[in-house]
Amino acid sequence: MLNFSKINVILIYLIFFFISIFSILNFQSKENLIIDKKVNLGLDLQGGSYLLLEINSDALVEEKIQSKVIPIKKLLKDNSLDYFDFKIKGKKLFFRVNDIEKFETFFYSKKNNIVNPYLDNYRSFELEYKKIDNNYIEVIFSKFGLLTINNSALKQSIEIVRRRIDDVGTKEPTILQRGEKRILVELPGLKDPERIKKLLGKTAQLNFRLVNNNSEFGVDELIDENGEKLKISKRIVMSGENLIDAQPSIQNQRNEPTVSFTLDRLGSQKFGRATTDNVGKRLAIILDGKIISAPNINEPITSGNGMISGNFTFQEATDLALLLRSGALPTPLEIVEERTVGPDLGEDSIKSGVTSLIVGFILVIMFMFYKYKLFGLVANTALVANLLMLVGVLTILEATLTLPGIAGIILTVGMAVDANVLIFERIKEELKTEKSIIHAFDSGYNKAKITVLDANITTLIAAVILFAFGSGPVKGFAITLGIGIITTLFTAYFLARHLTSIIVLGNKNKELKI
Repeated sequence: MLNFSKINVILIYLIFFFISIFSILNFQSKENLIIDKKVNLGLDLQGGSYLLLEINSDALVEEKIQSKVIPIKKLLKDNSLDYFDFKIKGKKLFFRVNDIEKFETFFYSKKNNIVNPYLDNYRSFELEYKKIDNNYIEVIFSKFGLLTINNSALKQSIEIVRRRIDDVGTKEPTILQRGEKRILVELPGLKDPERIKKLLGKTAQLNFRLVNNNSEFGVDELIDENGEKLKISKRIVMSGENLIDAQPSIQNQRNEPTVSFTLDRLGSQKFGRATTDNVGKRLAIILDGKIISAPNINEPITSGNGMISGNFTFQEATDLALLLRSGALPTPLEIVEERTVGPDLGEDSIKSGVTSLIVGFILVIMFMFYKYKLFGLVANTALVANLLMLVGVLTILEATLTLPGIAGIILTVGMAVDANVLIFERIKEELKTEKSIIHAFDSGYNKAKITVLDANITTLIAAVILFAFGSGPVKGFAITLGIGIITTLFTAYFLARHLTSIIVLGNKNKELKI
C-alpha cells in the first residue's frame, strides 16, 4: 500500500493540480478572464427573486375541444352516421346522432366510455364519448388527453419564459418544471422583480382586426387607448405568429416611442392584402384582448414591415417588443408563490457561511496537529487539497452554490479528517504488534480501507437519494456532499498515503510515533 510507481505519482499530482487550478478561476476579475468558469452563487447568497408559476389551461382546453368539431364530423360521416345539433359548452362538445345503436357499435365502449381506438385515427384515447338523454352524445377530453395538452402547454411555456427572461438580460436564471402544471423561476441578483412579473404575466396574444362600427353582428366591443368604444370584427386579419422580429424605436416626427415589426412571407401577404382592400379603414392592434392601437390604413403596406404606436414610454415599447419577439404563451401564467431575497441578506449568509467554514477548518487543523503531530500535518495537507479539489470540481461543473451547499462543504471538512483518523488509529494498533514500521503502516492502510469505504459509500448513497428526490437547496447540499466524498477518498488514499509513504520510507530505521 505504501509503494507507488513513478507513473502513479505523476497521475496523482497531475489530477490534483488540474482540478485545483479551476478553483483559482473564481478569484479572477472580469477583465482578466482566462477560462470563463466560476461557481455561481445561489439566490440565498446573492439575493434575487423566486417565482413559482402555474399554467391555467382552461381556455386552451376550450379552444382544443372546438378544434375537434371537424375531425369528429368527418369520423361520423366516414362511418355513415347522420349527425346534427353540434354545441360547445365550456370544455364539452355535444351533438345528436339519429342511430344511437349504430353509434354504440362503432364508437361507444360501456367499460371505459371512450371511442374505439381503431377508428379514432387522428389521436387514440384522447377523447371520451358519453351517451346522455335523447340520443345526445357528450365529448370531453380524457385524462390522457388533458395530460397531453398540459404537458405540451407547459413545455412551450417554459421555452417562452426562458426567451423573455434571457431577453431582459438576467444572469444565470434557473427555469425548471415542477410537477404537471408548474414552472420554477429563480433569478439571482434581480433588481427589478416587478418588471419580470409583468412580462411573465402577459400571454402576449397579438392579432390585427378591422374596426367595423357599422356592423351589429360578428363583432366584439372593445375600448381603445383613448377610451373610445369600438366595434371590432371577429375575423383576424393576421396574428402574432407571423412576426419575425420586433424592436423598440423612436418616431422622428413626434419623438414618440413605437414598436417596429417585421413579418414573415405569409404574414406579409396577409397584411398586404388586408391593407390594400381596406384603405381608409381603421385596423385595431389587439394584445391580450385589449386594443393598444387602432390607426387608419392610409395606404397599402406590402413591404412586410410595420409599426405599432400607442402612447408608450420607451420602457413599455421595449417590453412590448420583447413580448412579441418571444412569442405568445399558450396559456396564462399565475404566480402561486413568490419570494424576494435582498442582497444584504445574501451577503450576511455568505459571511456567516465563510466564518463557519474558517472556524471549523482551524479547529480541525489544531486538533490534528495536537493528536497526530507530523502525521497531523499530512492529514491537514490532504484537507486543504480536498477543499481545493472540491471547489475545482464545482467550478468545472459551473455549479450553483447555496447556503445548504456551504453546509455540505463544512460537513466534507469533518468527513475528510474522519477518513485519516480511522487510518491513523488503525496504524497505531498495528504498531503495537508489528516490529516493522513499513509493514505496520502498510497493514494499517490496507485494513482501514474497507471501513473508510463503507462509511463514505453509505453517505454517498444518502447524497444520491437527496439529489434524486430533493429540490432546490436540498440538491445543492447533496451535490457538494457527494463531490466532497469522492475528493475525500482521493486525497486520503492517494495524496495523503503518498505523503505518508515519503515520511515512513525516509525514516524506516527510526522510531516513528503517531
